[in-house]
Amino acid sequence: TLERIRSVAAHVLDTQAQGHQVAVVVSAMAGETNRLVGLAHELHPIPDSREYDLLIASGEQISVGLVTLAIHAEAERRGLIKRGEIRAVGLLGHQIGIRTDSVFSKARIQAIDSTLLEGALNLGRIPVIAGFQGVDPENNITTLGRGGSDTSAVAIAIALKADDCEIYTDVDGIYTTDPRITPKARKIEKISFEEMMELASGGAKVLQIRSVELAAKYRMPLHVRSSFSPVEGTRVVHQELLGKAMEQVVVAGVAADANQVKFTLNGLRSESRLLARIFGALSDAAVVVDVIVQDIEKSGDMSLSFTVGQTDHLKTREILAQMKSTTLPSIEVEERSPLAKVSIVGVGMQHHPGVASKMFGILSEAKIGIELITTSEIKISCLIENARMKDAVVSLHTGFGLDRTE
Repeated sequence: TLERIRSVAAHVLDTQAQGHQVAVVVSAMAGETNRLVGLAHELHPIPDSREYDLLIASGEQISVGLVTLAIHAEAERRGLIKRGEIRAVGLLGHQIGIRTDSVFSKARIQAIDSTLLEGALNLGRIPVIAGFQGVDPENNITTLGRGGSDTSAVAIAIALKADDCEIYTDVDGIYTTDPRITPKARKIEKISFEEMMELASGGAKVLQIRSVELAAKYRMPLHVRSSFSPVEGTRVVHQELLGKAMEQVVVAGVAADANQVKFTLNGLRSESRLLARIFGALSDAAVVVDVIVQDIEKSGDMSLSFTVGQTDHLKTREILAQMKSTTLPSIEVEERSPLAKVSIVGVGMQHHPGVASKMFGILSEAKIGIELITTSEIKISCLIENARMKDAVVSLHTGFGLDRTE
């Protein structure tokens, strides 16, 4: 809303008045990207990837213009500038040289030319930059995937050697689980990059996982805060900064993702080259595969199950159908959806036995069946019926002692 944009402008100028140089990265207005995606899919179920990115990147351009205008208006109201003078400058991805690869809709940033940004900052101006977008080697507009503005912000903070990267959202920090699922969720004061990455991969929507990976790699501290409140949010920092006390916390949070589709391939021969061929085809199409389970029978036949997100559902179905009609005519393909993935995450799990059995016991007591299981050192994920996702999250959150007590 314009009210929120005016609030952002005031906060940016307040921060600059404290002696800081400030660069702002914006995302599209609420609902705008979904509206554009809907229009594209009305025209074709699997839109052309280049034009699709060209379309959905336009939402950020609108936000850039509005926020820049709001900063000028607020600066003029405060007497900081006269009409026609410049306090902020709006910039799109291609204008500041955000270079990406050519994987449309899931592009990865390869380089940022910070020259223009540094010049603007040294003149006392505030760069307002379109997040979520960049350009590939052929100067095609690319987008970074859902939540890509987080990754843009972190990458720009790194390029500018910023002291801090603040991520403003509609919640006042990172919670032990989604507060919309259970009101007993607690805000976390500090969390490690490792735990945040696992929560994000498990379905937590507060930060895009790639933004956390990037921040961890370059040791860029993150501060997740509310756009509506000045209260302290959640700090995302390196594990060593949290001290040994974090090991006493077995589970830091519960994440859930309701957008999972399971594919099962039956009638496969047990050949390593076959797996490489299947997942190579999916990788070439930029399909992100999550949980993978392989089962080999005594006869040598193999069944293979894996999950993908809802956004890759139709693309995956098309690839498997093409393989069945050409190189793998004997396979049978089964689909199951809607499914949900629920995950528990915590660095302390490495040092406490019995966490998995406790999780399975909690789900069993709630009469929630498990279809697939995957684990890492600090995460356990279970694939369940979508209709039971909320029940699973509430049960696990209570069972692992995460409920707010006050």
